[in-house]
Amino acid sequence: MASTSGGRGAGRIRTTPSHGRPTAFAVAALLAGSLLAGCSDGGGSADKGGKASTSQSKPTKSPGKADDSGLPAKLTEQKLSWGECEGGGSGASDSAWKCATLKVPLDYKDPGGKTIGVALIRSEARDDGKRIGSLLFNFGGPGGSGVSALPSFAPGYQALQERYDLVGFDPRGVERSGGVECRGDEETEQAFTTIDLTPDTAAEEQAYFKDAADFGAGCKEQSGDILPYVSTSNAARDMDLMRIVLGDEKLHYLGYSYGTELGGTYAHLFPSKVGRLVLDAVVDPSADMVGHAKNQTRGFQRALENYLKSTGKDPKDGTAEIAALLKSLDKKPLPAAGGRELNETLGTTGITQALYSESSWPQLTAALGAAADGDGAPLLALADEYNNRDASGRYSTAMHSQRSISCADTSVRPTPAQAKKLLPQFLKISPVFGGYLGWDAAGWCHQWPVAGEHETPEVSAPGAEPILVIGTTGDSATPFEGARKMADELGKGVGVHLTFKGEGHGAYGGGNACVDRAVEDYLLDHKVPDDGKVCS
Repeated sequence: MASTSGGRGAGRIRTTPSHGRPTAFAVAALLAGSLLAGCSDGGGSADKGGKASTSQSKPTKSPGKADDSGLPAKLTEQKLSWGECEGGGSGASDSAWKCATLKVPLDYKDPGGKTIGVALIRSEARDDGKRIGSLLFNFGGPGGSGVSALPSFAPGYQALQERYDLVGFDPRGVERSGGVECRGDEETEQAFTTIDLTPDTAAEEQAYFKDAADFGAGCKEQSGDILPYVSTSNAARDMDLMRIVLGDEKLHYLGYSYGTELGGTYAHLFPSKVGRLVLDAVVDPSADMVGHAKNQTRGFQRALENYLKSTGKDPKDGTAEIAALLKSLDKKPLPAAGGRELNETLGTTGITQALYSESSWPQLTAALGAAADGDGAPLLALADEYNNRDASGRYSTAMHSQRSISCADTSVRPTPAQAKKLLPQFLKISPVFGGYLGWDAAGWCHQWPVAGEHETPEVSAPGAEPILVIGTTGDSATPFEGARKMADELGKGVGVHLTFKGEGHGAYGGGNACVDRAVEDYLLDHKVPDDGKVCS
């Protein structure tokens, strides 16, 4: 679900899954108030002012024997200086977590040229004698901060940490790794409250696309140096340099949502370096920008119908009621706390937020009930969580990073006229989400200042070790059909497909013993499940 005012992109929705660790809501709050666990250019940890910490952990283990990366030795042989993480919250203040900065080429076509810093966070394996290596995480987005998120999620990874160092990172263009910034909080608030993301008139269309173009121009003005280099393929190359410097012969990785696209891209670029990779809540690699938007329209409509069934409502009637509510908000927004209002855009966003996890459905029922009674505050609170807005009105820059990365990736950029022509198809799929995502397919990268790399990502990985690919039947943001397509595109004998019959965006750690056992057997003992395995 996206917004031209700096929200999510079509096909690139949520930054994190709603599995059994922190909920999607906790993660949204985490991103909105990111801890300041930064790292200095010198390799130690630092706050945003660049003040390095003097507290050091033991140094990184020696790099692996073979290095065929073609990168200069000053990069492949760099020694990470692990120090205390600055800032509080999210568990990173725990002494078990250390931060460092990895130097990577800004432009891999000029590996000996300018470098940027990629922020890392790590907590070491508890059983050093049985240590497998490092396990890298990406929680999605694009735009999610692994430095902020991993310490909060780590209690759910106790079995994995027995034998792995848990390693999170901010991908290039995100937060502490040259984070992209495009507009300020006041301008963001203004856009969310005044730009209609389902325009009904020529004037609203003009405002919608002007705001989209203004957002891209702001990114270029404030972050133009890094903007051309924030693609997923470059982030995958950064991960391989991480692997080398962390001392791992092969890359072990757990990626959710957009993190599955990043993992698939890595496998394509470095098939011989693939170790044990798990891709959960899978982005369909065969879909372009319009295809992603349609996939997500289907996924959110499916999740909405599952929610309505759980309340005893007929899905068709319930969908019509919600569509009518949103239309009424378009004509007359509802009052909310603090003098704010709930408009159609924010109402749709709030509903979207609650559909990431079955555990959020009661909150959605309460919010819809309050809206029916004239109170927009509960649904607006859900929208704020989705948009990473904190109580003081500050917005995370995760939305800026997400848009910049997804637009750097995609060369498919429908025109306003093309989007308008496609709208009936979207609305047929869902009268609630179709207009929102249909317009978004054109607005997301409208007049973007950087060219996109490809129509769809390449993930074929001939010769790679088996990669575990998981889809959840009730996943709203990344519909489960994408997992089978990812497994197929990885290649025969490489993609191993597992289906979880359940709800939520992400399966591992959600409480299903079958899924958890399959993932842990694979990561800890390299036991590969049968392709086509089903857990329910």
